[in-house]
Amino acid sequence: MSLNPIKVGEKAPDFSLPSTLDRDVSLNEFLGKKNVVLFFFPLAFTPV
Repeated sequence: MSLNPIKVGEKAPDFSLPSTLDRDVSLNEFLGKKNVVLFFFPLAFTPV
């Protein structure tokens, strides 16, 4: 696992996350099919 940040314009490494469809979704599933925008919300849904 690399701890180096991704630079603007650089390709994101493949990863999988659980979805609301009760299965894991991989970034590679969208390669060449759709544009993907990733958002990160630190401490989302917490009282902080």
